[in-house]
Formats: sequence, structure tokens, C-alpha cells
Amino acid sequence: MAKLTPTKLKSNAGRPTKYRSEFAEQAYKYCLLGADDKKLAYLFEVDESTINRWKKDHKEFCESIKKGKEIADAEIASSLFHRAKGYSHPEDKIFNNQGVELVVPTIKHYPPDTTAAIFWLKNRQKDNWRDKQEVDTNVNMNINNLTDDELDAKIQALMNGNS
Repeated sequence: MAKLTPTKLKSNAGRPTKYRSEFAEQAYKYCLLGADDKKLAYLFEVDESTINRWKKDHKEFCESIKKGKEIADAEIASSLFHRAKGYSHPEDKIFNNQGVELVVPTIKHYPPDTTAAIFWLKNRQKDNWRDKQEVDTNVNMNINNLTDDELDAKIQALMNGNS
């Protein structure tokens, strides 16, 4: 005889979800504009925990958010990269000489931006460019055979910054 195992029935208790299928496309567009989960919660008029639950329960919602954030982040990273190394782009200069409009195509040059370069390097090469300095505070010294006067002298030297 087959052994019967109890199964948990899904309860329909609780408030019905506010989620609608069109939210996936809306979330994608909001994320392209820079929205994070907190902003999405505000825009959909729900709590941030609801956004997290929707991401778990609705694969298309989760994927659209990931895709939107990845595209937006990649665009910003590209802009930061170009700003850090400097770039050029075509530009039209418009001159007005006694009512006659003259359009002159030029190339606009932007020099490298030091702040953008530092920001990029601090995030991409943390070990080489971080501000944090590590100081080794370990002192290895055998003090077992020192006299009290020698020990006092060592302590004083360490306090004065001498080893």
C-alpha cells in the first residue's frame, strides 16, 4: 500500500497582489532611467519588500529589472571611461555676421578628467589606487631576558616611534 504524505495546500488568504504583467516593461524603463529597487517601490506605490517578492514570484519582472539596470550601468560606465581618458566629438559652430548665419563644422575636444580617472581606478584597481593605508602594528620582540631598565627603555623608544 502506498504511503500517504501530507501536502501543504496553498492558501488564498491575504490581500490580492497589486502586480500586473505590464509592470515588467514599466520597471525596465524606470531602471533605464536609473531607478533602484527603493525608487521602483515608490513608483509602484508598494514597499521595497514587495518589489523583492515580485522579483522572486515573477521571473519576467526580475529579468526586466536586471536588464534595465545593466544597460543603464553600462552606459554610465562608458561615459565615465570616456570622460576619464578624454574624448572628441563633432560640433557645429554657428556664427551670425550681419544677419547671415554661417554654420562651421568643428571637432570639440574634451581633455581627460582627473577626478573621473581617479574614481575609475579606485573602483577598478582597488589594490593599487585605494586611499586606505595599511599599517602593520605587530611588534615582535623577546622581552623575557630584559632587565626592568632595558624594558623601560624599549617601551620609551616604541612610544617615541623608534624601534
